Amino acid sequence: MNHIEDKLPDVILDSLGEGLFTVDKDFRINSFNRAAEDILGIKKQDVIGDFCKNIFNSKRCKDDCPIGRVLETGENVYDLEGHFEDINQNRIPVKMNAAVLKDKDGVPIGGVVSFRDMSYLETIQQSLITTSNFHGIIGQHKSMQEIYDLIDEVSDSDSSILIMGESGTGKELIANAAQITSLRSEKPFIKINCSVFPPQILASELFGHVKGSFTDAVRDRTGRFELADKGTIFLDEIAEMPLQMQVQLLRVLQEGTFERLGESITRKVDVRVIAATNKDLENEMERGAFREDLFYRLNVIPIKVPSLRQRKSDIPHLVQHFINKFSLISGKKIVEIDDEALDILLGYHWPGNVRELENTIEYAFARSKDSVIHASKLPPVIRRGSECISDDVSVEDNRKSMNEYMRIRETLERYHWNRSKAATELGMGRTTLWRKIKRYGLMKA
Repeated sequence: MNHIEDKLPDVILDSLGEGLFTVDKDFRINSFNRAAEDILGIKKQDVIGDFCKNIFNSKRCKDDCPIGRVLETGENVYDLEGHFEDINQNRIPVKMNAAVLKDKDGVPIGGVVSFRDMSYLETIQQSLITTSNFHGIIGQHKSMQEIYDLIDEVSDSDSSILIMGESGTGKELIANAAQITSLRSEKPFIKINCSVFPPQILASELFGHVKGSFTDAVRDRTGRFELADKGTIFLDEIAEMPLQMQVQLLRVLQEGTFERLGESITRKVDVRVIAATNKDLENEMERGAFREDLFYRLNVIPIKVPSLRQRKSDIPHLVQHFINKFSLISGKKIVEIDDEALDILLGYHWPGNVRELENTIEYAFARSKDSVIHASKLPPVIRRGSECISDDVSVEDNRKSMNEYMRIRETLERYHWNRSKAATELGMGRTTLWRKIKRYGLMKA
């Protein structure tokens, strides 16, 4: 049988921007492209014929091999996070894709893994964290400050945390902050979304399995709880976990024990659990979809994340954060958003919360050509959905409004209509001043 390398000429492999290597059915490397050499500093001739796990020295290679996962599930792997070691033993954060290679008769003959160096994202994150409020979370609203205080107060606790909030509110960021500030910050932090796996695969992902425990179980596999031993596991979308598996999770929380699928050996782990959901678990319990005893085990330290609608004063801070982020990623010299555009963002109802706001700024970035994001560059749905600012105060009939009108106008004129200086003098934010200018119909003479 021809080697896989014969089927994928070097000229094609070396034209790719991502690192890529192929292995035979014994997991020996038989192709290694130029991007892989550049990312890891390893020469092709030094790895051909060696086992891939010897080259990359990755925990995933030993405990959760991407190609092994594809063989078990029959589905390709996309954007699997992990780390490889380069020639100097530096850890390189990567995202991997994996697929099985088959011959013309459909018989597996090996596998292919492509990977992207994600170091630049870590650099960007570190740069952004220096200007953020709390371990990468942006927000100065009182409700967010209360969350920060709570996370600090429980930093020396191993109690379970249940994070509740609408989709897109940043529940994973809260989980990250809770782990970073905990006594387990230097230990493994394993994440899994309970909504993306069918029941049997989710059980295998969480607790592992032994070879032959189900049709596609071609080898033993370590589960996420074992990988997280002495550390923390984040169970996102916990409400989607099947009832039978909720019993198994309850046992881990109560006793710290479990069995792999197809195995009778009881294993013990020491893992802190952080769970998150966008559903009302009390309603889920009432309809029998979530166990009450599990809820109380998870809900030791409850954290309710507010929607963006409930903390609109944070929108200017979030917008500037995303502008900084996309400036670093794209290289565009966009530095701010104009008042009209910001006013639209403040008026919109944000059903998708912070995630929708981030997508909105990314859209505007793609369309903007100068240094300022203008209202015309915002997505049409945002412009159409912005709430009208009510003009329910008559300057003629209300003395208080008239006094405010005169004070704002005089201040603006004194500072030659420089809104930043006027806002400082008036003791209000630029956004608030802009709303009042529109409300009172103030125009520069």
